[in-house]
Amino acid sequence: MAILMGITVVSMAGLTATVGTVVESNTAGVDAGRVAADLDAALAPVEVTGGHRGTVSFTDGRLRTVERTVRVRDADGTVRAVDAGGIVWSAGDHRVAFVAGAVVRGPPGNAVLAEPPPVSTAAGTVVVGVATVGEERFEYAGGGRVPLSTRVAHDRRALGTGEWRVAVETETPRPWVEFFERRGATTDREDFDGDGVDSVVAAFPGEREFHLVVHDLHVEDGR
Repeated sequence: MAILMGITVVSMAGLTATVGTVVESNTAGVDAGRVAADLDAALAPVEVTGGHRGTVSFTDGRLRTVERTVRVRDADGTVRAVDAGGIVWSAGDHRVAFVAGAVVRGPPGNAVLAEPPPVSTAAGTVVVGVATVGEERFEYAGGGRVPLSTRVAHDRRALGTGEWRVAVETETPRPWVEFFERRGATTDREDFDGDGVDSVVAAFPGEREFHLVVHDLHVEDGR
C-alpha cells in the first residue's frame, strides 16, 4: 500500500508539472498573438503620419529594442545603409519581432510573417519601405502594458536604375527568404558587420528603377 501511495504521489507531481508547463506555453502563445497585433497597431509605419499612440500588452516575457540594419546594394556595393533597429518580445520558445516594418512571429527556424514588410515590385520597378525605430532604447521584463508613441515622418528617394539588392538583418531569415522569393528575387545570406546576425540578401533580376521609402517612427516608450 505504501508503495502504491508513493507511486500515486509521484504521478500526481508529474501531472501537475506537465499541466503547469502546458498552461505556461498556452499563455505565452496567447501573448505572442496579442503582441504581434499590438506592435502592428502601435507602430503602423505606412498608415500613419505625425503623432500616434499604442500599447503592447503581455503576461510575461521580455520586450526590448535591438540593433538591425537594412542595406541597399548595387553592383558596386552598399548604396545606402539604414539603421532600422527593431523591437522584439520573447518568452520561452515564443517570439515576436518588428523589424523594418514587418512583424515576424515565432522563433528562428519556425517563424512566419504576421505582417509583411512595405515592399512592392512591378515590371522594371522596386519600391522598398523601411521603418526605423529611432534612437531610443528600452527593455522591460515581466508582464504589463507598455505604451509606445511615435512621430512618423516619411522620406522617399529614387536611387536610379540598375541591378539592385536589399539586405535585411534578421534572426528569423526564413520568412524573409520566402517573402522575397515569392516576388521573383533570388536570396542569399551574409553577416556584413560580424555581429553574428545574418542579413537576408534579396537580388531583384534585371535592370529596375529603385525607390527607397524610409518611415522614421521615432518610437518612445511612455511607461
